[in-house]
Amino acid sequence: MAGSTTAERGERKRESSGPPPVRRFKRRQLRLIIVLAVALVFLGSGAFWLLYGSDLVRVERVSVSGTGVLTAEQVRRAAEVPLGEQLVSVDTDAIEARLSAALPRIDTVDVVRDWPHEITLKVTERTPVLLVRKGGKFVEVDDDGVRFATVSKAPKGVPALELAVSRTGSAAASLRRFDEDRLTREAVRVAGAIPATVARATRSVKVRSYDDISLELADGRTVAWGSSEKGARKSRTLTALMKAEPGARHFDVSVPTAPASSGS
Repeated sequence: MAGSTTAERGERKRESSGPPPVRRFKRRQLRLIIVLAVALVFLGSGAFWLLYGSDLVRVERVSVSGTGVLTAEQVRRAAEVPLGEQLVSVDTDAIEARLSAALPRIDTVDVVRDWPHEITLKVTERTPVLLVRKGGKFVEVDDDGVRFATVSKAPKGVPALELAVSRTGSAAASLRRFDEDRLTREAVRVAGAIPATVARATRSVKVRSYDDISLELADGRTVAWGSSEKGARKSRTLTALMKAEPGARHFDVSVPTAPASSGS
């Protein structure tokens, strides 16, 4: 028994030599974590240097797309993109703000970093739906009612806005309730609802009051539209009425359920 006991003690001693398996595993795991952490530090330092310290990602070019009336050079000048600056440091919001302030014709602009050396300005210009005569020039008005540019020559196919609001009688009360800016927006809504075939022939949109808006076509025909309400229904009614009465000179769709035409 004594021999057996000695052998068992030896076996237990051999089994217990060295650190336990769990502890060895934890040490290996810790070494792996340290190695990964060091590698990440080096990678992070390299990325930081690449983005903020190297010449590999600096702004060298500014490209412009989407312009129509404006030129690419006008947009570049107004944007004031800092050439030579690190691409990651360029303040895109500030560029958008400068463009909006300097060029009201721009509706939206998307400032994009095109790595590694370029800033792209994707421009959407406002489209005029009405013109307001101002002296010998024309103020362009977009579909939001924004007066965004003054031009010397009227763009083709854009009707003129005529504010013919009386400042006496019942019309004066309408003007007190709906000022000229509001009436302009109502005219814009009407211009946006006119059927395409009629819109191309519309010479002017005349506003006498909120619910007295009419169209004058290039061939002398007129359309009493009323208010800007129910625009889609009035558009369909006008199209049908013009087909049914092609010789008429005056059309009234102010009440789309009871349209009328007259003249020949």
